[in-house]
Amino acid sequence: MDGVRLLTDPLLRSHVLHMRRVTEKAAAPERIDAVLISHAHYDHLDVSSLTRVAGNAKTIVPSGTGKRLVGWVDDVVEVDVGDEVALGGVTITATRAEHGPGKALGYVIRGSAQIYFAGDTDLFDGMRDLSAGLDVALLPIAGWGPRLPPGHLDPERAVQALELLGPRVVVPIHWGTYTRIGLSRDEAAPARQFEELAAAQAPNVAVRVLPVGGSVDIEVEASVR
Repeated sequence: MDGVRLLTDPLLRSHVLHMRRVTEKAAAPERIDAVLISHAHYDHLDVSSLTRVAGNAKTIVPSGTGKRLVGWVDDVVEVDVGDEVALGGVTITATRAEHGPGKALGYVIRGSAQIYFAGDTDLFDGMRDLSAGLDVALLPIAGWGPRLPPGHLDPERAVQALELLGPRVVVPIHWGTYTRIGLSRDEAAPARQFEELAAAQAPNVAVRVLPVGGSVDIEVEASVR
């Protein structure tokens, strides 16, 4: 956005502990200006992936998390709820996330558009306060295991979050890329369920389900809507 390229919670490996990647292999993107880390769980803060993409980029992490990256990543910025980081013409603001135990954050990115990256979160008081002028929400809708513990959004609760946030466009995330080794299931089911529920309960929000490598142009979306 506005010449600034951001990457969120990169996880690029084919296997991570008892998780396996079920989509095509991920290539490390080029020229990243900042990496946004939502929390320190191993499926969101993966040092091996970070060392492939960080380079000269800032790595923005929740307060207390920087020690995990000592010796691996050079430019680490710790933030807490309400803290802002300016990068070119873009401002990144850390927001609350409900994903205990441990520190977890979401981020609102403001420039010529306004984007909310929720990280991992459940519904929380104050989520509606993030809605003013929101163009895009990157909203988790599922997980990689057979069930979702507290602190996550399933398709039903993600649509409740969508009703609170009221973005112009929502891109469902955190589904279909990894699964637990030995688990067999329909990986695309959460996205289909979310899309159906959103159409019924939040019809004014455009849902964009993206495949790996897919993209959505926010300026085009604005002109269409």
